Amino acid sequence: MWPFLFFGLFVVCLLGWIVTSQLQRGRVRQLERSKEEIQIEETLVFDFLHGLGEAFTETIRAADLHRLIVEGAARILDASGGALYMMERAGGKLAPSYLSKGCPPLINIPAHILQQAASTPAAFETYVRTHTVAPGEGVIGRAWESGHALHLADAGAAPEFAAVRGTPLTVSSLMVTPLLYGKQNLGVLALANGRDSQPFTASDFVVFKSIAEQSAFALYNAIVYSEASQKKRLDHDLEIARDIQRILLPAEAPVINGFEISGLNIPARQVSGDYFDYIDIDDERLGVAIADVSGKGVPASIIMAICRSVLRSQAANNASPADVLQKVNRQLYPDIKEDMFISMAYLVVDHARATVTLARAGHDAPLLYHAASKTVNPLKPPGMVLGIDSGNVFDRITGDFAIPLERGDCLLLYTDGVTEALDQNEEEFGLERTIAAVRASANDGAAAIITRVIEELRAFVGATPQNDDITLIVIRKT
Repeated sequence: MWPFLFFGLFVVCLLGWIVTSQLQRGRVRQLERSKEEIQIEETLVFDFLHGLGEAFTETIRAADLHRLIVEGAARILDASGGALYMMERAGGKLAPSYLSKGCPPLINIPAHILQQAASTPAAFETYVRTHTVAPGEGVIGRAWESGHALHLADAGAAPEFAAVRGTPLTVSSLMVTPLLYGKQNLGVLALANGRDSQPFTASDFVVFKSIAEQSAFALYNAIVYSEASQKKRLDHDLEIARDIQRILLPAEAPVINGFEISGLNIPARQVSGDYFDYIDIDDERLGVAIADVSGKGVPASIIMAICRSVLRSQAANNASPADVLQKVNRQLYPDIKEDMFISMAYLVVDHARATVTLARAGHDAPLLYHAASKTVNPLKPPGMVLGIDSGNVFDRITGDFAIPLERGDCLLLYTDGVTEALDQNEEEFGLERTIAAVRASANDGAAAIITRVIEELRAFVGATPQNDDITLIVIRKT
């Protein structure tokens, strides 16, 4: 009997050991599969984060980053598809920036679109890829407006998906979250599962929100890099424009018998709306022009370039500055916008006869220094600005004005960037300070007058930024 009993116990123990061994092997295989799944998931997450890291460089395009976010999130969470909606530049709506293949429609599809899609499948895709979402519209708009993530484990009951319920386009499970960075709501990220996929779990939702946080950070940095790149390109274009404008302005003053001439232009921005020029009229005469286009920056510089071209075409062999300005005005008037104009002073220096004739088109009154009396007086012949009248009034007002110059007398032409320069207390440099600078340096020559005016102007404004273009021309009788 005892041998049978011992044999039975042995068999029971052997069977128990076999069963336990099989169970342990099953558990080991399950752990190995779980480890492989975790490793795969870790690899997917690592690849996703590595791809997002490219957003911190200037090498990734916005479209590639959007695709990476959607497809990376869909792979990690095993979703049927996903979509990324980004805020439009105007800021009023969300526009689809990337929709993955297999993503069910996440917006309400009108009945007429579904009817068109029955015969023209492209109509459905076109609508989904072009439809913008307003705040509060559907699950996408609600998540954007509220700033809170949504998890719909049973999305089929949502009213916006009623039109596609029971079709291959059915949305069975959905996760949607706004892409928030600081106080900025950049857009919405969504993942969806179709009717043949498992619904998203609560743990999936936690991972999804983490992905969204990293994606928002990457998107914000990509926007910053894009804006910086655009600014760099714009700065480069402005540098080219400044170089071109520098070519258009005189590099040095002409040397003529009986007169000393000096000029300077200091733009407030990369390009200037001020203009000055020396024009050879003929062998005996020199044209001297100074002008100020309303406004600043690129638009003003373009008008300035047009004005220069027209002035030079009309100045050749014409000894009357008033006649030149009348012709320039008639040619420019049709092409100047209503809110723009040009003030100009144009002189003809006759170095054979030692005379100067002035015509003024609404420009700041030139300052005449009399060496004999050491006085400075503004010259105010009548005239109106270029570009606001077709010519009937302009021609009647604008005329030639002879300026008597004796030896040592000086004529200062300037733009309002000189007299209207502000200090830190918003006080203007003004006409009196300009006159004082001219009187103090007139005996030292044309270039010395400009140097003195600029030095006193800079000392006056101090660290206050220059808010307007500055141009000066001095003509001195020798």
